[in-house]
Amino acid sequence: MAAAFTELRMDQLPTDPLLHILSYLDFRDLMHCSFVSRRLNELSKHNPLWKSQCCKHWLLTDDDRLQSGVSWFCLFKQYYTDLGRYIQYYAVLKRAWEQLKSFLQQRCPRMIASLKEGTTEVELNDIEAQIGCKLPDDYRCSYRIHNGQKLVIPGLMGSMSLSNHYRSEVLLDVETAAGGFQQRKGMRRCLPLTFCFHTGLSQYMALEPAEGRQMFESFYPCPDQTAQDPSAIDMFITGSCFLEWFTTYVHNVVTGEYPIIRDQIFRYVHDKSCVATTGDITVSVSTSFLPELSSVHPPHFFFTYRIRIEMSSSASPEAACQLDSRYWKITTSDGNVEEVQGPGVVGEFPVMTPGKVHEYASCTTFSTSSEYMEGHYTFHRLASKEEVFHVAIPRFHMVCPPFRPVARTQKALASYTPRFGDHDDDHDGEYCDGDGDDFDDLRGINMATLEGAWCPRHI
Repeated sequence: MAAAFTELRMDQLPTDPLLHILSYLDFRDLMHCSFVSRRLNELSKHNPLWKSQCCKHWLLTDDDRLQSGVSWFCLFKQYYTDLGRYIQYYAVLKRAWEQLKSFLQQRCPRMIASLKEGTTEVELNDIEAQIGCKLPDDYRCSYRIHNGQKLVIPGLMGSMSLSNHYRSEVLLDVETAAGGFQQRKGMRRCLPLTFCFHTGLSQYMALEPAEGRQMFESFYPCPDQTAQDPSAIDMFITGSCFLEWFTTYVHNVVTGEYPIIRDQIFRYVHDKSCVATTGDITVSVSTSFLPELSSVHPPHFFFTYRIRIEMSSSASPEAACQLDSRYWKITTSDGNVEEVQGPGVVGEFPVMTPGKVHEYASCTTFSTSSEYMEGHYTFHRLASKEEVFHVAIPRFHMVCPPFRPVARTQKALASYTPRFGDHDDDHDGEYCDGDGDDFDDLRGINMATLEGAWCPRHI
């Protein structure tokens, strides 16, 4: 005998299991359910359902809801009306900004004061009309949260300081960025993201896929010094879109990948494997690529490395020692090997005692885009100069970001005029003033241009 089945509609389920089912839906499906029947219309507005949506998409808290004085459903509608076009980006970018501010509040509090309040939709639309280009939604979303920062030092987007070279990049507000929007050949439709007062360096974002660039990728421009055509620009790529560019940077800051030195964010990268311990002494290395001192044509890639030498606090007083010399073995990606020896480190002969830390920075240039260095220091004990020993320096790699030339004519590629820097320098060194390259009008924003190029010299 066939069993009799009674058709059961979903909206006839008891309230609790039905609400449980609705809790798995996203906000779009909840809105669709509200049009099915009167009962589903009422249940789809259940406050706890929209609390989870507010927390997920807008990162709102109970305090935010209480302060608003409206239900979670109405609060969601308010935010969606204002920020709905950014719903796929807002939570990620808002969380990144909050993490960054929380970190800076403890480590670099003066940077917090330089942040600007978010801009408005009307202001962003006006900027688009001014430059004649659409801004990507992830960029617009971030600038709704914070409109960059004031033109101050230090910059939010990282610093680098060497003996006679300093860089600190400000995250530009959208109005200043629009003033530096590029229309000239070689940089067409490019919007500056950052600016450095000292070097004139900017990172740019391509707003259209022109001249060999991919839409919305970020990059450092680098003039082709072998071409007579001023529009021959190479690019060091720093991100595929604004969201990746900004959130990757924030992650490196808040996780400690980039160190805080003298209340500034330094863009040194530390590979956790770049640590070596010999007896009571530990040596660790972090590295950084300097695009403003590098070029693709001719191949000249400039790196700085920061070395930390530390003697264990548990070492005995008799272990005290002094550094006498250094030895480097440098290997480039094309297999060339060079060995360098010299007294001390950057002119110093540090004495190491239990618990003491000595840090210093040096630099090197290569004609290949990746290489690695390793070596050792020679020390002698203070108690007995006859006791000499080596302390290992771990192998560390230096790799420049991906680079690509702007699309150019064959005539421009064929023209070549030898200029300063067209040589192979593989060494560790200091800096000296070099010939000034003409970077005028490249760095935009009608501010200072690069004061001069720098070159390393043998020591």
